[in-house]
Amino acid sequence: MSVQEYLDKHMLSRKIEDAVNAAVRAKAPDPVLFISNHMKKSVPAAITKIKARQVFDSRGIPSVEVDLFTNKGMFRAAAPSGASGGIYGAFELRDGEKGKYLGKGVSKAIKNINEKISEALIGMDPTLQSQIDQAMIDLDKTENKGELGANSILAVSIAACKAGAAEKEVPLYKHIADLAGKTGAVLPVPAITVISGGKHAGNNLAVQEIMIVPTGANTFEEAMQMGSETYHHLKVVITEKYGSMGCNVGVDGGYAPDISSVTEGLDLVKEAIDRAGYSERIKISLDVSATDFCIGKKYDLDLKSPNRSGQNFKTGEDMIEMYNQLCSDYPIISIEEPFDKDDWEHTKLFCNLGLCQVVGDALLMSNPKRIERAVREGTCNALLLKVNHVGTVTEAIEAVKLAKDAGWGVVVSHRSGETEDSFIADLAVGLATGQIKAGAPCRGERLVKYNQLLRIGEELGDDAVYAGESWRSP
Repeated sequence: MSVQEYLDKHMLSRKIEDAVNAAVRAKAPDPVLFISNHMKKSVPAAITKIKARQVFDSRGIPSVEVDLFTNKGMFRAAAPSGASGGIYGAFELRDGEKGKYLGKGVSKAIKNINEKISEALIGMDPTLQSQIDQAMIDLDKTENKGELGANSILAVSIAACKAGAAEKEVPLYKHIADLAGKTGAVLPVPAITVISGGKHAGNNLAVQEIMIVPTGANTFEEAMQMGSETYHHLKVVITEKYGSMGCNVGVDGGYAPDISSVTEGLDLVKEAIDRAGYSERIKISLDVSATDFCIGKKYDLDLKSPNRSGQNFKTGEDMIEMYNQLCSDYPIISIEEPFDKDDWEHTKLFCNLGLCQVVGDALLMSNPKRIERAVREGTCNALLLKVNHVGTVTEAIEAVKLAKDAGWGVVVSHRSGETEDSFIADLAVGLATGQIKAGAPCRGERLVKYNQLLRIGEELGDDAVYAGESWRSP
């Protein structure tokens, strides 16, 4: 084939002429760079290749990572994982081979991406997120993504979302806002883990997380300053009382002193807030994760104690009384999973007291059917959004819409098994949820989310809006 035949076949002469004319009209100072970028825009938006691999999450457990290629470049995403799953959420596919990674390998999930999902998505426009996600759901053919695995589908869905943003040449949070029909970006109030317990730490504390919430900050940057300073004051407070060993950290970076009662932890945190000088500007949030210490219909707050007497079992009514007292004694504004995942009765009774935000985690599993039931019955008033519980970006957006339409709060959440992917930061901003929990101001897989939010705030400049006191409904 001659040069002229090649030019004619691909209509290159016309395309190059159009690019040169555009450069002239724009009076481009660097015509070569301008023409190069102009030519790139003429390339069709399409997924050209998808490649998956096994990586490790923050706990050293295998996870799925995906590289998705388009004509604009390569876009990477990884699926997070948690210590607690649930029968009501999307299914995480593991190999189950006990002799390898203790059954936690993800080679089956990777094979599903490389051989099945890849074939189904090649050629699709990455800006059409809902169509991409629906194609994977149709390919899976199960209600809980049990065939391909939610970890497979989610990693691809997030990578496609990043590719879609690049194709539109907009920031990721702006692309997510467009997908959700949102017009304004809002930087969320961070719920920063400072003390870890439950499955996240080796101490005797049954409650999983005590968090500080800088609602009184004026900007996200100031919120992180307040959180960081309080975290370091807490280290001194703990060291004074329990020694340096008390400052070992849990899986999400919170300190794990040898305490067994939530009031001990709350007293430590309150002292740190006071020392930092933020007693009027920082509130407190709890993730009780009560499902983990529910036995039958009672709650064993001594479950982790080596000297447990078996006398500290509490009924649902006892737990409500305890929460009532805690909210009276401490500046608590939010309690997550205060009861077992199937204890709708006591969750509703507590929520109806109006003492604080009541967040559904295992109760809801970001499952639309369970969210709809909770809205209908008035069971709780906030959703904890874990993207791996739903399995696609589109379904995460729909879950948030369900919650917001009901007047609920929404907390975008990390997982105990995190990666260096910062996607949930952009998700929280784009969906204007107003709240995010991403762990302590410690450990890289947690800070990558907070640091991305700082960058977004810098990028937005004077247009940056921090949820602040409007954290539930920004």
